[in-house]
Amino acid sequence: MKIGIIGTGLIGGSIALKLKEKNFTNFVYGIDQNEYNLNKALELNIIDEKAGFETGIQNSDLIIIAIPVDSARKILSDVLDLINDNQVVMDVGSTKSGIVDSIKNHPNRKRFVAFHPMWGTENSGPNAATKDSFTGKAAVICNKEESDDSALELVEKLIETLEMHPIYMKADAHDIHTAYISHISHITSYALANTVLEKEREEDTIFQLASSGFSSTVRLAKSHPEMWVPIFRQNKENVLDVLNEHITQLRKFKSALEKENFDYLEELIVNANKIRGILDK
Repeated sequence: MKIGIIGTGLIGGSIALKLKEKNFTNFVYGIDQNEYNLNKALELNIIDEKAGFETGIQNSDLIIIAIPVDSARKILSDVLDLINDNQVVMDVGSTKSGIVDSIKNHPNRKRFVAFHPMWGTENSGPNAATKDSFTGKAAVICNKEESDDSALELVEKLIETLEMHPIYMKADAHDIHTAYISHISHITSYALANTVLEKEREEDTIFQLASSGFSSTVRLAKSHPEMWVPIFRQNKENVLDVLNEHITQLRKFKSALEKENFDYLEELIVNANKIRGILDK
């Protein structure tokens, strides 16, 4: 099987490494406007050959779109225009409603599978790619009934090869849930980093005193805007909804401290501790 990967960065590169190791594919085309990423992916044996847009798509059995969600939405129709009934297209974007809506009337819609691997880091580019990134993680497939059985089966086989477990849901539901468990985490991290940078002017002090707790909380603030601004744009309404709730929760902590209501502060923390029972399952 030949695979064409549009976007040879962290996610696309990590997928390619695992699929090659497991012999899911014997040849990977790299398609990318970023010449540095293409050359680095070739050097790291992530891809086997650089290819132009049309050539890479037409010569691949499976096309994986691994670029920011705005760009993926823009090119998806063009990709589907180039394929035949035996090829499969999938994306890896963190938002899904905009993607599936953009091609709902396309004649090749059934050859597309909307996919989101629930993994990522604050790093980017092919240098950050690692073959075991997805092991044990959730793999979301959205609106599976809109895809051909053969297309769905191929993507499910890919998920198995990546050692992930599949979850099926509607695109709208996916975007709501990811706003709560992923997108708000990034906004919170960006905001905390900006708070510290505004209030703490001495860089050496930040570096010397930063605890593991602080470092882990602001880790996501190192994530690139090229990826996250499009995600926030695509999922704006859901992100605003969860952001309003987050602000409400922050106000509760602020009020408890202002009024020296430490019993209420303890209640808030005890309630938050319930998350342990969910995440530690």
